[in-house]
Amino acid sequence: MSLPIRYLARQAFSSNLYGGVGAEGLEMPVRRGMTKAQEIAADLRRQIENRELAPGAVLPSESKLMSQYGYSRETVRAGVRALIEEGLVVTGWGQGKYVREDYPPVVWNWTTLESRSRHANAVEGQTAGDQWSSAITEEGKSPRQEITVSIVEPPAHVRDALALPDDGLAVARKRIRYIDNRPYALADSYFPQELVAGTLLMEPRDVAAPGGVLASVGLIQTKYRDEIAVRMPTRHEAELLALPAATPVAEHTRTGYDADGNPLRCMVTILPGDRHKILYEVDTD
Repeated sequence: MSLPIRYLARQAFSSNLYGGVGAEGLEMPVRRGMTKAQEIAADLRRQIENRELAPGAVLPSESKLMSQYGYSRETVRAGVRALIEEGLVVTGWGQGKYVREDYPPVVWNWTTLESRSRHANAVEGQTAGDQWSSAITEEGKSPRQEITVSIVEPPAHVRDALALPDDGLAVARKRIRYIDNRPYALADSYFPQELVAGTLLMEPRDVAAPGGVLASVGLIQTKYRDEIAVRMPTRHEAELLALPAATPVAEHTRTGYDADGNPLRCMVTILPGDRHKILYEVDTD
């Protein structure tokens, strides 16, 4: 799911929007078939792709770009605006414009991340904290979570996944997940209220138990059902994750069931496309 700057730049530069000029024509004159604003966007895009303008670098001021290209302020703004809409350039505090930063991608191996053996290891000292924190720590990175717990009317798709009645309530554990103090993901877990009342899952902090907290109270998940949707983020999601413009997200919904097919939990994880890869290992049996 990771979309590094070089990939975004290549894709945008190959677009018909810019006169059909492909990556192979980067060193050719860019004026042919382009507006003045598109010329500016194409040249700055080339500099970003070649790392002449590195991730996080401040773009030259409007005055400097006007002098460099010999075009009006409005034309310069239009060229830069095109890169903002593509997600290659972001707007900082004040009037500053910056090259979009690269996020080191995190690999989510959903095949093993929620195995009961990993839960057991977490409380036996081989790893620490909840499963996500343990996996990030193993990669040499520093995880942190902001956790809130509340009783809510869940979203319709979660209510359906948990087979709740229309007025049914769920316990929601909502987490903003940080890696090295940068927001990386949202993870909201929902449980039927009657199943988890009085358990560790009601505590707004990282919790762990042998085999998992649900298993420790006799609620054993024996099967998962996963759904993955790719979409643009909501405004609230973009704010929580500090997402630049044009950043798609993957919405991963995992529902856990007991041996009788009863749903025990529904977790909805929002993964920005510029900082995540999703991995599955599937047996062919």
